Amino acid sequence: MSLILASGSPRRRALLEELGLVPDVCPTDIDETPLPGEDPSAYVERLALEKGAAISCEPDDVVVSADTIVTIDGQLLGKPTDDAHATQMLHTLSGRTHQVMTGVAVRHGATTESFVESTVVRFADLTDEDIAWYIATGEPTDKAGSYAMQGRGGLFVTSIEGSYDNVIGLPRHRLRQVLNGLGENPGKLLR
Repeated sequence: MSLILASGSPRRRALLEELGLVPDVCPTDIDETPLPGEDPSAYVERLALEKGAAISCEPDDVVVSADTIVTIDGQLLGKPTDDAHATQMLHTLSGRTHQVMTGVAVRHGATTESFVESTVVRFADLTDEDIAWYIATGEPTDKAGSYAMQGRGGLFVTSIEGSYDNVIGLPRHRLRQVLNGLGENPGKLLR
């Protein structure tokens, strides 16, 4: 039995490796365009399911796929397209509360379980200088909402309600519950 991570995210891989797991990393290439009127929670769960379904594997393998988004005022904030877009996102988050949602799908054999974890994050008021400095670090480039809480972006977070791991991209506690629910073999991965 192999553990396959259907994601190229180094943060998700690191979260699994901290648990002593070494997944086979198999990023997928799916269309991540939201459907018209699609709810953020449904959107992120759909992406996780599609990423997991795109992986070919042996029947006993466990495939974990995930996608993370930031939402504020009903608006989806994915990864920034450039520095100007990242600057706009950080201005939007400044001094406000937003949600980070991660959709996770776990496939083992013919069974797939999925869920969405949500964490509420509060940002400090950011000055133009704060944002310019942070953009110059390069850290926002490939992060949903243009920040990494586990990195320098953590300087802007004043509080969270919910899973810290979820904001990084993989809520490990919920993942463990799902793996245990899939039976003895997958459950052994995260005891």
